[in-house]
This record gives sequence, structure tokens and C-alpha cells, in this order.
Amino acid sequence: MTDKFNTYIESPATAYWRALCLRHGTLRHYEKDEAFFTAGHVARYIGYIKSGTLKYVVYGEDCSEHVIGLEFTGEFVTDFPFSLRGQKARASVVAESPCDIYCLSTAMLGERLKTDPELKEMVMTSTESVFSTVYDRYVDLHIKTPQQRYNDLISRHPDLFSLFPLKDIASFLNITQTHLSRLRKKV
Repeated sequence: MTDKFNTYIESPATAYWRALCLRHGTLRHYEKDEAFFTAGHVARYIGYIKSGTLKYVVYGEDCSEHVIGLEFTGEFVTDFPFSLRGQKARASVVAESPCDIYCLSTAMLGERLKTDPELKEMVMTSTESVFSTVYDRYVDLHIKTPQQRYNDLISRHPDLFSLFPLKDIASFLNITQTHLSRLRKKV
């Protein structure tokens, strides 16, 4: 098992995406609480995060926010692979801190995907890596206790509480803030 928070980053394809973003991407700045993309719209960019943190959020019927993913400096932010096919995002991504992100157009990449076999291979490899990360988290929700999930989370990113508010970390762990406070006291 990797010690990285987002295990997809261990994929060999990440070097390809990083180089592509740095070489051809446009550096864009996002302020805290600014959306990188929103649910119900096609994400316009795939981004490599130069600095900052972001969170993936979905909203319940009562408009309550649920954090389903966290991204950090040196990682990627995207609605992958859906945006490459022009599909609407199911989640929103919001900057948790000011961010600088190298952005590549998903429309351009989608067109290039039709004729570039190397890009097709990278999309397939990356999709498998992202699926593995998400599937592991889904399984953990069913087989691990909240304490075990918390311990795993903190072991992978000990500075998490300096980067994200308690409510977002609790939401990501699928527990209440009160429960998270109790777990933190036990450690």
C-alpha cells in the first residue's frame, strides 16, 4: 500500500500528465471558494496543481455539502475521464485555499484523443488508477471503523488539519464533526 493520500499519483501515467500540463497548460489562479468546475457542467480543464488545495463536493437534497475527495499541491484536479468525452460532472471542485493550477483544455484533449494512441493509453491507465483509488475508499467505508479510516488518513497526510477545516475532514470520513473530535482525542 502506498503512503500517498491519493494513490492514483503512483501511476506511471502521472509523469505523462504532469509533463503535458507543464509544457502546454495555462497557469491559472483560483481564489479560496472559487470553483474549478461545477456539477452539471462539463469540466473545462484538467489541471496540475502547482500550489494550493481543493475539495471535491456533492450536495444532498437538503443542500448539505459532502466532501468526497481532496487534492493537494503536486496532484491533479479533473473530472476524469468524463470531461474528455463531454459528459457533465457529477461533483464540483472548489478551491479550499488559493491555488495556482496548470490547466489543459478538456475539449482540446477530447479531440486529440480521437487520433493520438499514446494519449488513449494514458487515459486508460489513468482511469484504472483513479478507479482503484476510489474503489479502495469505497471498500474501506464498509470494512474499516471510523477510527481506522481516521488513522489511515492522518498517517498519509499528518498536516491535513492545517490544510482543511474539521467539517471537511469529517465529511470526507463520512462521520460527524463531534465524532471526529472524539477520534482525535483518542490518538
